[in-house]
Amino acid sequence: MRVIEGGGVTYPEGFFATGVACGIKQNGKKDLAIVCSEDSAAVAGVFTTNAVKGHSLQVTMEHIKNGYASAVIINSGNANACVGEEGYKNAKEMARYASELLECSPEEILIGSTGVIGVPLNMEAVLTGIDEAVSGMEPDGGHDAVEAIMTTDTIPKEIAVEFEIQGVKVVIGGMAKGSGMIHPNMATMIGIITTDVNISRKLLEKALKDVVKRTFNRISVDGDTSVCDMVLALANGLADNPGIVAEDKDYDEFKKALEFVCTYLARLIAKDGEGATKLIEIIAEGASSEDDAYKVVSAVAKSPLVKTAIFGEDANWGRIITAVGYSGANIDPQKIDINIGDIAVCRNGAAVPFDEEEASKTLARDEIKIYIKLNNGEFSDRMWTCDFSYDYVKINGSYRS
Repeated sequence: MRVIEGGGVTYPEGFFATGVACGIKQNGKKDLAIVCSEDSAAVAGVFTTNAVKGHSLQVTMEHIKNGYASAVIINSGNANACVGEEGYKNAKEMARYASELLECSPEEILIGSTGVIGVPLNMEAVLTGIDEAVSGMEPDGGHDAVEAIMTTDTIPKEIAVEFEIQGVKVVIGGMAKGSGMIHPNMATMIGIITTDVNISRKLLEKALKDVVKRTFNRISVDGDTSVCDMVLALANGLADNPGIVAEDKDYDEFKKALEFVCTYLARLIAKDGEGATKLIEIIAEGASSEDDAYKVVSAVAKSPLVKTAIFGEDANWGRIITAVGYSGANIDPQKIDINIGDIAVCRNGAAVPFDEEEASKTLARDEIKIYIKLNNGEFSDRMWTCDFSYDYVKINGSYRS
């Protein structure tokens, strides 16, 4: 498998994209994106579990039952959520309008919206933007598309990889947005995965759900789960490989590459957490069940006290073991070992001497690993998060202004 330098969603065969500024964002930045397949593509999706769902998301969840899609339209700056019947009608109108321009059925258009909740879309601007996007999409337009879906993101998040399946070179591309209101299942994020692999829709859906569980649903910035969030995968089959129709070695190779792409994007989301200065990977081993392992990493990842200690470069491991203790997992406190990087700070649930200066050097890095050994079973899990800085409060205290 080879990472394609500068790659993104349009690097698989037959995909086009662009991003435009249609006036949703007051700062004049790009705010509407399109990703389009030359041929109708098999599609799969994973969506937020929040009971409140944005209107654009509702429409996409309906349309995806069709099993195939031609394009995804995403606007940023406005979540199109919690505005009543008008929001649903607007999302349907976006799909209808785009389908006429692309000469496909409205059910083949998927819609995404991200931004402020409770504000109606300016549909005149949106429809003008769709017109401009459809007429301007290009095979190298992925960079503009990823820029157009950003809200509080500080960096674009995109990747493409090339590998071989069934004797044919194939590509998986991807882009994502997300920076705050991040926690499973799912967060304020949108991910679009594209591939030219010929794979059955059923196996595409299975692979995506399995991979998302270990990647996009293993990131946390602030413990909040939003209302507009989704990951979509489109496979148009234009690589002309014979076809993946069984869970065999070819399926495993595809899934491995898909997980690489999703892991890369998920880590970037956690690293780009609002105001973040450090990426933190929390690894729990030796749990008595899969659920217990998840409870431990989740509790530590969303602990404000752990996250502020990491920001302050303070090896206050007591906050870590405290989060493990209230996680709800089945644990024996006297068996717990904790490492911050290579430094042992806790053994058998008790403090051990360590070099504070070395610990500070470890915590000064921009990527930090916390290892928690429960010594209570055979299950493990991991989650990525980030530190809490002063800027997180500043960003979220003035989000609408």
